[in-house]
Amino acid sequence: MSRPKVYFTDMRCKLGDSLPSKLDRLVRAAGIGSMDMDRKFVAIKMHFGELGNLAYLKPNYAKVIADIVKEKGGMPFLTDCNTLYVGSRRNALDHLECAALNGFNPTTTGCQIIIGDGLRGTDDVEIPVDGELVRSAKIGRAIADCDVLITLNHFKGHATTGFGGAIKNLAMGCASRRGKKELHIDGVPEVDEGRCVGCGRCATACGEESIAILDGKAAIDRTTCVGCRRCIGACPRKALCSTGDRDGKLVDGKMVEYAAALIRDKPCFHVSIICDVSPFCDCAAWNDVPIVPNIGMLASFDPIALDKACIDLVQKQKALPGSRVYDNCGGSEPDDVIACNQPGTRWQNHFEHAARMGLGDGSYELLVVRR
Repeated sequence: MSRPKVYFTDMRCKLGDSLPSKLDRLVRAAGIGSMDMDRKFVAIKMHFGELGNLAYLKPNYAKVIADIVKEKGGMPFLTDCNTLYVGSRRNALDHLECAALNGFNPTTTGCQIIIGDGLRGTDDVEIPVDGELVRSAKIGRAIADCDVLITLNHFKGHATTGFGGAIKNLAMGCASRRGKKELHIDGVPEVDEGRCVGCGRCATACGEESIAILDGKAAIDRTTCVGCRRCIGACPRKALCSTGDRDGKLVDGKMVEYAAALIRDKPCFHVSIICDVSPFCDCAAWNDVPIVPNIGMLASFDPIALDKACIDLVQKQKALPGSRVYDNCGGSEPDDVIACNQPGTRWQNHFEHAARMGLGDGSYELLVVRR
């Protein structure tokens, strides 16, 4: 059986060229033009970035995809679903305002923006999965209703899943608020009081006000915690861990099953850009120094193969001096950049579960689109 094809181009530009032009050539070479989009609703799923974060993909990339969709007779719209935690994207009005402030509008992107799960994050559709961990995926209605789905993914680190790419954009990104709750629920953390010094950084990072410092130690209210695990990434002493899902195996497996629900019966195409690789998700209201240099842009019909290709390219890079990875590894070159960036996560979970689901094991053939 032939391996899925993943197309790649680097981010170098000759005089007179541009990154949008290179992205256009990449996705055409990868076969986006073979998709039937005539008079079809085409969802372009991407992340608009939390206010304060500057690592998210710029709207210029989205316009490249939207223009090709319109050229093919399709009706594109940019979309994302509301967040579970407190922030600037928890309801559709705030979410649209955040997108606008971060530069996303019909002029800059070439299409309209629709928040996938409605005003309060409750407008969703249950798509049967019958997986090992999930019976049905709770997906934002606008995404479930589209005819064609294209993901535009910013590859970066993530405190819960190790990395964020196509799988996460399909799963966590397309899930409604109750879907996100289902994905996160196994990640409610516990405090190692022997390590905790009561610095309060976890409480500051918590958007639900579920953490208080009592008698010099962090205490978590499990009735209000949503399991986002931001506190784990914020703790400088590694005093927080998720005992129910220590290495993210359950949340990673659930995400694969959510992704499977979306790609099973809907034409899909996936684009990932490895630039400004912040150690944390674009959901954070900040971004840190990139952990590796800008690498390139990739496209594929197979999201599992695409994510694995991104990981392999990142793993070949040297950690940037002054970055979280560089500091975590004491200036030495880590064997596993992603694990060094987010200790306690295990990125391999995604591909092991995908293989069990019959979605592929992450093998691929990398085809380079020359400058």
